[in-house]
Amino acid sequence: MRAISQDTLGGPEVLTEVQLARPVPGPGEILIRVRAAALNPTDWKHRAIGGIFLPPPPFVLGWDVSGEVADVGIGVTLCQPGDEVFGMLPYPNGHGALAEYVVGPTRAFARKPASLDHVQAAAIPLAALTAWQALIDTADLQAGQRVLIHAAAGGVGHFAVQIAKARGAYVIGTASAPNHDFLRGLGADEAIDYRTTDFAEAVRDVDVVLDVIDDDNSVRSLRTLRPGGLLVTLRSGGPADLTAEASKLGVRAVRMLVEDDHAGMVALAGLVESGELRPTIAGTFPLADVAKAHALGDTGRTVGKLVVTVP
Repeated sequence: MRAISQDTLGGPEVLTEVQLARPVPGPGEILIRVRAAALNPTDWKHRAIGGIFLPPPPFVLGWDVSGEVADVGIGVTLCQPGDEVFGMLPYPNGHGALAEYVVGPTRAFARKPASLDHVQAAAIPLAALTAWQALIDTADLQAGQRVLIHAAAGGVGHFAVQIAKARGAYVIGTASAPNHDFLRGLGADEAIDYRTTDFAEAVRDVDVVLDVIDDDNSVRSLRTLRPGGLLVTLRSGGPADLTAEASKLGVRAVRMLVEDDHAGMVALAGLVESGELRPTIAGTFPLADVAKAHALGDTGRTVGKLVVTVP
């Protein structure tokens, strides 16, 4: 099968097309014929600098998948060959979506909503699961609560806005001014231009903050929370003073890493079918042009998700 691999860390030019053996599903696993695979910031970060999660290259990146079940392993009952599914390979060690075929646990996937094509479906899993697990599973966001979402026009952010609105929350999003109409179209109640406005001064009494930026941003965000409020940061490392500062202010702060999640995928599919969740596609690229997609991702200025198609 065709796949995109790399032998060294570096820029998008290190990504090359290779031929690999088609994987075979083991017990509780399915083999998926990949039709589309979305990219996330973790893809270009691992490509460029590696990290604490993966061993050194060579490796095939990619966690988001939409495609058809080609084969099933022993014990699989939830799907059969020919079913269309979408989901996230177990993060971080289950990477490998940038290929014609990939194997993953059955329960990392759900039936693809009929209203979505494979490009749209592939754009959802990692980013939307992150938003779902942060806002719903971790923060238990309730109707009427106030939530501040940073980088609200980005991959995780634009899903978080929609999920929070579906929950009945009051949503405040930070983004550059040109993206404010986009945020309001998603349902945001307020949009703050982070380039001209200090959100730490402009926002008060929120119940939940979702931060995808950095620890300095998280520390500053603590002051926007009401007593007992919760900040969820997606930064996996950083100084311990975030927790200490939160405690001093009478609020809480937790670090979260997304997990593969069958129930979460089913819930997201339900929001899609009810019309409350739609992905925004920043661009599509054939598998052979994945380096161009990575180069665009490196800019950090995309609105929505970048998706690679696998013809």
